[in-house]
Amino acid sequence: MNTCSLTQFVESLEPWLSDDYIRKGRIDENGDVSLLFTDGVSNVYRITDCTSAQLDGIIEKIRSKGIPFEA
Repeated sequence: MNTCSLTQFVESLEPWLSDDYIRKGRIDENGDVSLLFTDGVSNVYRITDCTSAQLDGIIEKIRSKGIPFEA
């Protein structure tokens, strides 16, 4: 699991924000974000400094790129 700030999460996600790279995403019961990449790798992120509204904004950005996301 990667523990990071919202800024770090967005920066690390930006180059991969495409359905060419990310197959799907989800938020688990602990509020952690899981991303499944097209190569089969799954990364889990615990974002330490964001509100639910900020996270909703990030989820919408991910969905706008054609990536399914379960929230």
